[in-house]
Amino acid sequence: MHKGEDKLSSIFEDRRGPRVVITGLGAVTALALTAEETWQGLLAGRSGIDYVTGFDSSPYPTRFAGQVKGFNPDDYMDRREARRLARFSQLGVAAARMAVADAGLTIGDDIADEAGVVLGNSAGSIPDVEEAVTKIRQGQARRLSPLFMVTFIPNMAAFHICSALGLRGYSATICTACAAGTQAVGEAAAVIRRGQAQVILAGGADAAICETGLAGFVAMRGMSTYSGEPTKASRPFDRDRDGFLAAEGAAILVLETMEHAMRRGARIYAEVVGAGVTCDSYNVAAPDPSGDGLVRAMRMALRDAGMSPDEIDYINPHGSGTPLNDVMETIAIKKVFGDRAYQIPISSTKSMLGHAMGAAGAIEAMVATLTIRDNIIHPTINLENPDPECDLDYVPLVARRAVVNAVMSNSNGLGGQNASLILRRVSEKG
Repeated sequence: MHKGEDKLSSIFEDRRGPRVVITGLGAVTALALTAEETWQGLLAGRSGIDYVTGFDSSPYPTRFAGQVKGFNPDDYMDRREARRLARFSQLGVAAARMAVADAGLTIGDDIADEAGVVLGNSAGSIPDVEEAVTKIRQGQARRLSPLFMVTFIPNMAAFHICSALGLRGYSATICTACAAGTQAVGEAAAVIRRGQAQVILAGGADAAICETGLAGFVAMRGMSTYSGEPTKASRPFDRDRDGFLAAEGAAILVLETMEHAMRRGARIYAEVVGAGVTCDSYNVAAPDPSGDGLVRAMRMALRDAGMSPDEIDYINPHGSGTPLNDVMETIAIKKVFGDRAYQIPISSTKSMLGHAMGAAGAIEAMVATLTIRDNIIHPTINLENPDPECDLDYVPLVARRAVVNAVMSNSNGLGGQNASLILRRVSEKG
């Protein structure tokens, strides 16, 4: 091998295959209808939490959620087509179109067979199931849409993204509850490294806010019952936190081989360097209080990246605001990072957006990417009374400038699911 070829190999590949980079971002969240506007809102410490709309939530102790506001699906797809899509699919297609535009990517016949989707989702479209059951209970089963069965199932967002953008390659839907979005980005990078795709749109889309969803989570006693100002209700790591708040949204990241990105002159945000996925095998709903499942996922991600704990500059945690989860995460981070855990800034995106279920980790991967781009860490808002058991640096209330070259983003889900993702600023190191 000539020296020039060896240098190119070190730029484009690592020990596992092609290097995978992020070149485009798209998002629809409770704060804004774009990734950039969401990011600026997070840096300003603004909350997207408000009163639930669309149904009467007054019978329930939880009346707040992170709903997407002002979204018009007609802006992203044909009106007739939009009417056939569940809301989570609409949000996914919108985020995908924005991500592809942001990447400056043209998907033609030359790449379509090597371009695909890996999407996280929690449960398909619960609102559509609720509507169908209501019709059946009212004796109106004949009024069900003939497309009902291909509207609510979880993989429909991935299908509609492929259809809208002409993607004919690898397609998968990850349904690991609230860890799905994070796992989807890691899985997408692995697909590319295996040589099964050159480009993958990776992320998550979820829209489960309806009376059935609210009633179910209320019954689990995991949601906040705070009754004051809605924007104050999500309080991760605070002494007075009392649960999470449901949200909806979507985020898509364009992942591609570094060689493909450089060949077309794309702007590169960051590199996906490591991922880890584990299961607690402890409880269907509650996290293992020892944090050992998350510990193994974080260590797996570090091994995958070939990095040491000392190289992580910022952690975006699950940070849901439940009494059990926040203490568990604090314990797990200390186990992995030791004394250095106290020196690593950590901040919860959910303090402002709520918990977008299968899309949450994808949104947080987008946030991690922009943290690297801008060298600034968004705050954990509402952290006014720190919990003594959550004694790490959770960047309370105000954004902070910092040099951030590598970010770890963590997610936990029902069923004991844990996922950890590591992104790094791009260099020419192999």
